Amino acid sequence: MLRNTSALPVIADAPASFRCASSRCLQPGAHTGASSRPRGGFHGRTAAQVEISPSVAVERRSITGRGTRAELVQSTSRSRIEFRYRGTSHLIVAYEQGVRHKGETFVDGTCPSRLRDFSRKLTFVPAGHAYFEWHQLQAPARLLFISLDPAELDIQSAVTSPSGPLNPRVFFEDASLWSTADKLGLVASAGRESLPYFEALGTVLMHALLRLSGRADLSKPLARGGLAAWQRRFVASYIEDHLAEHISPATLARLVRLSPYHFSRAFKQSFGMPPHRYHTHRRIERAKILLERHALSVTDIGLSLGFNETSSFTAATVPPPSSWPQPDAGGWASTSSLV
Repeated sequence: MLRNTSALPVIADAPASFRCASSRCLQPGAHTGASSRPRGGFHGRTAAQVEISPSVAVERRSITGRGTRAELVQSTSRSRIEFRYRGTSHLIVAYEQGVRHKGETFVDGTCPSRLRDFSRKLTFVPAGHAYFEWHQLQAPARLLFISLDPAELDIQSAVTSPSGPLNPRVFFEDASLWSTADKLGLVASAGRESLPYFEALGTVLMHALLRLSGRADLSKPLARGGLAAWQRRFVASYIEDHLAEHISPATLARLVRLSPYHFSRAFKQSFGMPPHRYHTHRRIERAKILLERHALSVTDIGLSLGFNETSSFTAATVPPPSSWPQPDAGGWASTSSLV
């Protein structure tokens, strides 16, 4: 059922403001005692919703189906907005658009991120983990909160290959997960009932999440001798926040309190490639997202991601001539491989 929740009641036991110093609120497991007022059915029970303060700073529209609940949130103010969640459902945050002057995003079990442009990023909050973020927005933001019932996810997991643990992640990219989340957002914003389609998309999203959790490099080292879990999260988050900058292995080693020699070996064990190659890989993946938007030129995208020359950026993102389509008797072959 679609609900327009732009005028939400104030949570009775919530503090008047969620102002809080990072030393107090951004600690793993921190909990203020504020509780959400559940609304609507959710696979036989209720799903807690994300608390937003001030509530008048956003417009909200939601749709709930079997095992899945999606809420589209559109900011109406550039003043400070805060989001908080901790519940029994898994939560996916899909940031359709958003650029902030200042702010911070934190999920229990990860390192805080101050990434300014979080457009087309995803954040995953496992059930029981604390989620908190605040934005001083530079432009209007549009977010989609997707709640998944762990019981329904277990049912879907039983019919797929076993997956790894559902680890928290902040500001990551995954094309399959994003594509399905984007479709859920369209259903939530359509303003009409489309529950069967919505529930089918929810099932597809669960399978995409299970596939993501099954990747070895997202959960644990590929072999013994790799980085500890907190070190992997810290390093990956730091690289993501500094894609356009030169990052030396020595800098990363200092962040996780290892010698450069031991860090380089442990990093390769955990990520399957050396630090520099991983950094370049993340730059290229980010470039692909920007190229799809057609908002910036190839030169601007390359420079924004730290490629000093257009030729080096093109070489990294365009397939070699040997993979280009070749002409046949009837003309040129399909160019789909270049898209």
